[in-house]
Amino acid sequence: MKPENVTVIKVLAIATSAAILVACGGGGSSSARNASLPAYSTGNSGQATTVNRYLWAASLETLDFLPVFSADPIAGLIITDWYINPESPDERFKTTVYILDSALRADALRVSIFRQEHAADGSWVDATVNPATGREIENAILTRARQLRLNIIDD
Repeated sequence: MKPENVTVIKVLAIATSAAILVACGGGGSSSARNASLPAYSTGNSGQATTVNRYLWAASLETLDFLPVFSADPIAGLIITDWYINPESPDERFKTTVYILDSALRADALRVSIFRQEHAADGSWVDATVNPATGREIENAILTRARQLRLNIIDD
């Protein structure tokens, strides 16, 4: 099995597990349910956050041309839908961004790029992606996150 397929399967397994866990949240007292939840820090907006808000905002800004399939700011996961560049209609891309920490550090961010090519029979076939592509997107996100942080400090 190709590594790209394994990664897609892992992401789908995580998403399915999350959906099942959400569906299991039935009735009962909310205080009992919330007692076992970890303490999340709250940002300026008052919403619970576990990821760096600058990385989160920079990720959404950097990938704003891609249609977002799913975004979870608590888990730090952004999954885009397939995107076909009008200039190159025989290939499509999908991106997954993982924000792994609340610190603004390079190792707190992981970007996975998936690419498919249009086959002669009309189906989409997985294709290789240059490993530098993911690193370039990570660098663009990190640069934008640092800019956002500096803008806040300067204000």
